[in-house]
Amino acid sequence: MVKRSRIVAFFLIALLIFAAMGTTSKGILKDIKLGLDLQGGFEVLYEVKPLSGEKITPEVLRATVSSLERRVNVLGVSEPNIQIEGKDRIRVQLAGVKDQNNAREILSTQAKLSFRDYNDKEMMTGADLKEGGAKQTFQDNKPVVEVTLKDVDKFKDITQKISSMESPTNVLAIWLDFEEGKDSIKDTASQDNMISAPAVSEVFNTKKVYITGQFTLEEAKELAALLNAGALPVDLKEKYSTSVGAQFGAGALNDTIFAGIIGIALVFIFMLVYYRFPGFIAVVTLSIYIFLTLLVFDWMNAVLTLPGIAALVLGVGMAVDANIITYERIRDELKLGRSVKAAYKEGTKNSLATITDANLTTLLAAAVLFYYGTSSVKGFATTLIISILMSFITAVYGTRLFMSLWVNSGFLDKRTGWFGVKKKNIHDLSEKMDLMSLPTRFDKIDFVKHRKVFYGISIGVTIIGIIFLLVFRLNLGIDFTSGTRIEIASKDVLTTQQVKTEMEKVGIDEDDIKDVRLAGQDNKNAVVRTVGVLDKQEIAELKDHFKKDYGAEPNVSTVSPTVGKELAKNAMFALAIASIGIILYVSIRFEWRMAVPAVVALVHDAFFIITIFSLLRLEVDITFIAAVLTIVGYSINDTIVTFDRIRENLRFSRKIKTVEELENIVNISIRQTLTRSINTVLTVLITVIALMIFGSEAIRNFSIALFIGLICGVYSSLLIASQFWLDLKIRELKKKGPLNTAKEKKQSLEGQV
Repeated sequence: MVKRSRIVAFFLIALLIFAAMGTTSKGILKDIKLGLDLQGGFEVLYEVKPLSGEKITPEVLRATVSSLERRVNVLGVSEPNIQIEGKDRIRVQLAGVKDQNNAREILSTQAKLSFRDYNDKEMMTGADLKEGGAKQTFQDNKPVVEVTLKDVDKFKDITQKISSMESPTNVLAIWLDFEEGKDSIKDTASQDNMISAPAVSEVFNTKKVYITGQFTLEEAKELAALLNAGALPVDLKEKYSTSVGAQFGAGALNDTIFAGIIGIALVFIFMLVYYRFPGFIAVVTLSIYIFLTLLVFDWMNAVLTLPGIAALVLGVGMAVDANIITYERIRDELKLGRSVKAAYKEGTKNSLATITDANLTTLLAAAVLFYYGTSSVKGFATTLIISILMSFITAVYGTRLFMSLWVNSGFLDKRTGWFGVKKKNIHDLSEKMDLMSLPTRFDKIDFVKHRKVFYGISIGVTIIGIIFLLVFRLNLGIDFTSGTRIEIASKDVLTTQQVKTEMEKVGIDEDDIKDVRLAGQDNKNAVVRTVGVLDKQEIAELKDHFKKDYGAEPNVSTVSPTVGKELAKNAMFALAIASIGIILYVSIRFEWRMAVPAVVALVHDAFFIITIFSLLRLEVDITFIAAVLTIVGYSINDTIVTFDRIRENLRFSRKIKTVEELENIVNISIRQTLTRSINTVLTVLITVIALMIFGSEAIRNFSIALFIGLICGVYSSLLIASQFWLDLKIRELKKKGPLNTAKEKKQSLEGQV
């Protein structure tokens, strides 16, 4: 009897959820903050240096952050991100700032105001101004800055002394950022820091002082704001910076969203075609997963970056894995002759542990990535962590809620075809078959017979890879070698020589250029890497030049040698910690003989990615490390699925007496899990390929690394990890007692006769 109330409940719950999603999605998307790589802006990592020998204390760092925040308010940037890092560094991220050159100048300038006589003697400083007492006003219809003094008598004494001098020595010069010994009033060639030098011919007994000069209205407002913000208590040295033009950011956002829509749509179609009705449930829960991920992101007030969008798209492919693992297990139970209700109960129960193990290993890698990553990589890790947690909630609990309503309604009792299981493949329950004896379409394939051949292939590829690395080395980006990276966008086709000529116009000679690479559609983009690190003035000139001649500011990133070494060191730490964590986790959940092969397979995958990048001369940057760590966390999923089935099949088996029996268990386990192994990787590959083809150029190499790692991961999971465990297990059992081959067992019996 069909319980229609449960089906009605499903549609009501789905209707309510999708109605809530439809009415709130627009607001959530509007409220999510976009990173500077999506809306333009810049990021700078400052090393804080003392001005005159003082120590950099936490109090000094907090005071510097407060001063920087007041300066950012001058720019009108909404929700800037200014954070202290370590003992002497401050990271500033300003997304959406329109005039990046001006913003950098305002952030780092000392804004130290001083009043000096003709002989450069300091008479007053900015400390003599009333707090917040500077404002822009007008004199003779010209913009000026009015400041209020603290001590009227002090200013009276100064003007009395200056006015008594003869011309031209009766001046009181007003300086900004004056450094004694470098500039002076007499040195006319270096008077850029002198705002004005008015002659004082009378005594002033007033609190109001006017700073006059050839100011525009905006310059006068900016100077007043800087004076109110106060001088920085320290000196700031740029160690790392990246800036993205607004057009680049908008283009990257549109391309990646388009790629994401295509990738997600293809995953939905695959699930519907292959898994039928359970695939429909998966589409429903995946839609809810995307909504919940964005909702949590909004609640966290997190910043969505370009790698973050990539993580969200990848998350769809990863989130469907839990559905695939559950659905394949339900199919197995149906083939054994169980009813739909019994198959659903057994399938969901037995798949939970596998899903949990698979998600936790990826979560471990994402956590390591978040701890050691830079800002954009942290954005990727944050989205990945949220995606994993939300996928677990929706794929496990959401899927079970919706599926249970249909299964328990009785509507699906005679409709095994809705699960993609043909009646001819369903065995009679009276046959008392178990998973070990369940036939598969891969029964003729022997995965363990030629394992030494696969070992040889992997060892050979590894040796060739080492040779490639020694000969070609990695094409390391500035993240690891220091220097400057410049991305140029043009409306017309670019040539290498044209780019070099443009670089020479801004003072970058060919000897300073390390590499020029044409990119984008029809070579309308170019990437230039220089040996040296451009300073903020050189970056400003570069941006102004290309904005004037090409209509768009280039993206410019700089990394100092110190930060480059730190990033390389952190990358190695991250890989090592993730590997150790996976070994410990798999050892606890399974056994160390499964943990070691799993990590060997991961190292094999990571090394293969590195080899391909070396051979193809693809640039290795910090997002490459993010891709490798993602593979480290994710590609172990297939290995865990297979190991979990091996462990389960061992329980069904009697005491192992021959090598062939142990080999048979491994073969059967791989055959039974092969479909889900292929499908789980395929759904992620679909999203990765979409990102490769349609996504932003900025994450192209990231997507290529993921693609290589996923393909290699299938190979290592099926043909390396399980077979390596088999050899380790054979050694263990031989130590406990005789473990013969079938031939040796036959010979032993003949001898006894």
